[in-house]
Amino acid sequence: MRQIFLDTETTGLSPESGDRIIEIGCVEMLNRRLSGRELHFYLNPQRRSHEDAVKVHGLSDEFLADKPLFASVVDELLAFVDGAEIIIHNASFDVGFLNEELRRLDRPKFPGFVARITDSLSMAREMFPGKANSLDALCRRLEVDNSNRALHGALLDAGLLAEVYIRLTRGQNSLVIDAGETSAAQAALEAVDFSRLDLFVVRADEAEAAAHAVVLAELDKASGGKTIWRRLGAPVA
Repeated sequence: MRQIFLDTETTGLSPESGDRIIEIGCVEMLNRRLSGRELHFYLNPQRRSHEDAVKVHGLSDEFLADKPLFASVVDELLAFVDGAEIIIHNASFDVGFLNEELRRLDRPKFPGFVARITDSLSMAREMFPGKANSLDALCRRLEVDNSNRALHGALLDAGLLAEVYIRLTRGQNSLVIDAGETSAAQAALEAVDFSRLDLFVVRADEAEAAAHAVVLAELDKASGGKTIWRRLGAPVA
């Protein structure tokens, strides 16, 4: 399974109004492990950045003036993402900018070059309804170190997103798994003879079951009806 974590920085918020991409960062993961392959570009947008945007990414017009145009890196970018699952935080924003850059070059839209696009922001909102789910908020909640993120940076943010995604989808504490630690844990599990355990089961009474149903109903409502038990067809009181 090949996944690419992608992030962009831009001159502003509206590609339809002429805002452009000024930075692209991509990080590759193979079978849920970082491969070490990355792709990173600073780009000359051929226009000035909005003042508020510069406060976010810190990339001045002077710094970007001698950087390549999107047209000169587009083939390398599309070759890197070709056929992969692309994971983006707030995907509609970045894909909208990529589509507009490709339109200027008479190229097909970005989704046509990749296997699929996954929006990690939508995933986080399903898992943590009603909570802040920005990349910074998720880093704090999932204990991902983002202490170096004084400003937004496409490659830095793509790497943070990869770590956040692993914890969102598996609960794994790190992208690196030590084979020795895994074997030791498996051996410890295998050493337990569960057949000898006499488990005492305490069943919920009617009041407890009713209270549990209320909690499930509230969670289902907060998620907009997207809870797992609804997908599986389980009744919700």
